[in-house]
Amino acid sequence: MRLIGRAALLLPALVGLYLLAAAVGAVIPGRVQEASAKDGPPVTILLVAGPIHYDVLLPLTAETRAAFAPLGPHGLPVDAPGAEWLIIGWGAREFYTTTGSYADLSLAAVWRSFTGDASVLRVDVAGPLRDGLDLPAVTLIAGQYSQLLAAIADSFRRDRAGALVPIPGPGFGPTDRFFAAHGRFDILRTCNTWISDMLRAAGLRFGAWTPTPYAVTLSLARFAPGLDSPGAPD
Repeated sequence: MRLIGRAALLLPALVGLYLLAAAVGAVIPGRVQEASAKDGPPVTILLVAGPIHYDVLLPLTAETRAAFAPLGPHGLPVDAPGAEWLIIGWGAREFYTTTGSYADLSLAAVWRSFTGDASVLRVDVAGPLRDGLDLPAVTLIAGQYSQLLAAIADSFRRDRAGALVPIPGPGFGPTDRFFAAHGRFDILRTCNTWISDMLRAAGLRFGAWTPTPYAVTLSLARFAPGLDSPGAPD
């Protein structure tokens, strides 16, 4: 009974320390890759948060379509006339690919997401934006945006022939797909730390460690104040 009582006290303390560390990591800048010099107009990306997860929305410019053209043969209509945004998120394979809604959560998926799991990227295409939801928008210069595209593209794991590795099974909707990704997911390296890794790889100042959605939000407020909120994708 004493052990149970101690465990009951220890768990909330560990959670509190984790959240405190995440807040500190969000406001301490991490290592930033220097942005390359490149001519071109600035590009605005969007970030969208769920209860536990952030995705990045890339405008389907000519450069974006070219960078992610390999998605086309796998059913992602990046060249469709009505496609305006590419939605990408990184996460734990079992948790991400078996959880259509939070009602589908299994203890095995949650446990593997804490202790370590292979990672995947979920990719989808969206049309015009609709009003109603405020999404943080970050504007990058041309060189930063090119680096962001390269960093995200490098997150996809490829086979020996250099092709993307799709994950069998349905997505969350009719157009999204899962692909094998580099890196392992665990409680220290989450979908939200991937977001900060990508932004720093693009040459943006951002938090050193952002494992929770709140940490990403806090880091955005710290390093990218005055964000626009143009709406949400249909």
